[in-house]
Amino acid sequence: MLLNKYEENIEAIGVYGSIAQEKDGPYSDIELHVISRDGLDIPGYELIHHPFKIEISAMQKSDWLEKASRVDDSWAIKVGSFLHITSLFDPNHLFEKAKSTALSVSDEAIQNAIREFMIWEPYETMGKIRNSYRTNNLSYLPRAVFDFTWQVAKLIGLFNKQYYSTRALTLEESIAKSIKPEGYSELAEKVICGELSDKEELYRLCENLWTGLNELLEELGIDYRSNNVFKCYC
Repeated sequence: MLLNKYEENIEAIGVYGSIAQEKDGPYSDIELHVISRDGLDIPGYELIHHPFKIEISAMQKSDWLEKASRVDDSWAIKVGSFLHITSLFDPNHLFEKAKSTALSVSDEAIQNAIREFMIWEPYETMGKIRNSYRTNNLSYLPRAVFDFTWQVAKLIGLFNKQYYSTRALTLEESIAKSIKPEGYSELAEKVICGELSDKEELYRLCENLWTGLNELLEELGIDYRSNNVFKCYC
């Protein structure tokens, strides 16, 4: 239908996600990349064709390849959408080019993403965990613990320069990675099993992981702290 409508303006169409990896279940989304020639915008869609949800991600060729080259905190979770694609139409082998681009990210880009993310999320989350504990606002602690664990799982993907097969298995797969901070596995296993009722233990495990995370960053030569004072001119 898309090919009939847009004809030569379509560069490639492919299925990604769990279906492309042959890990789909009965309720999995059907996810499609639709790549158009530069200069032509094709609208993306999300729709329900019962019993399936269909997601059509449409982008121009140059924009899509640029996206494949990006590295951010979610790289280990998102990059799989460029690596596992079942081609439906790809006469110029665009999907192979995107895969090569996604796998060629530099160590410098990975380290910059780690630095930026440490400031943006984990440092702030650990501060919230400490405030929650010291003010006895313990009802927030289980949620904060999940957030912190998830954030470190994303960092572990970056540390190892490896991606996760699916968002649903991120925590399990992160435990198996070779480069990870001391204290991570113990806390992640608590989160996976839903054992979040002992607030004292959770706080202790968070402090242990925070120490291990900073020690690993120092070992890897990644410094996210700055002694410089920046002025903001508004």
